[in-house]
Amino acid sequence: MIRAPHLKQNLYFQGVQSESVDTYRQGRIDLEKRGYAFQSIVLDGRPGVRKLFCDIPVQMCHFHQKQIATRYLTNNPKLKAGIELKKITATLCKTNEKDFTNTLHCWHRKWSSFLKERSIDPIPGKWFYTHKRLRSVYRSLKINLPYLFTYQKYPELNIPNTTNSLA
Repeated sequence: MIRAPHLKQNLYFQGVQSESVDTYRQGRIDLEKRGYAFQSIVLDGRPGVRKLFCDIPVQMCHFHQKQIATRYLTNNPKLKAGIELKKITATLCKTNEKDFTNTLHCWHRKWSSFLKERSIDPIPGKWFYTHKRLRSVYRSLKINLPYLFTYQKYPELNIPNTTNSLA
């Protein structure tokens, strides 16, 4: 579904079994044929879709980014590193890119050795990262960082920081 948040109106809807980059491509083509021009887009983080809209500002949905963190950390992380990272993620909507980036980098410097810890699976004898879920959250935040504060870089476009324009 492609929605115009300021109009609070769905402009394109396609029933599909599973979302794909092609679904978004077809939606963009259809809407542009009908005379719509994209000024920006807010995405849920689906891989590959950003490339489709590389010619306009792209905002990563804060709600979806927080959900990614929660999926890996749970609502009540046990490890101190996880508790801290959960708190950092919770500040997304209340901070700016510079402060968030600095806080995230400080967290990573503090926990870098911890994140590199490895464990060995005794049966096959292969190693794996002990804190892979923490590593996944950090990686997600790091990869999405250039798209988490787009709405602040283009105030004239009035880009929402979430895909939820129903409210």
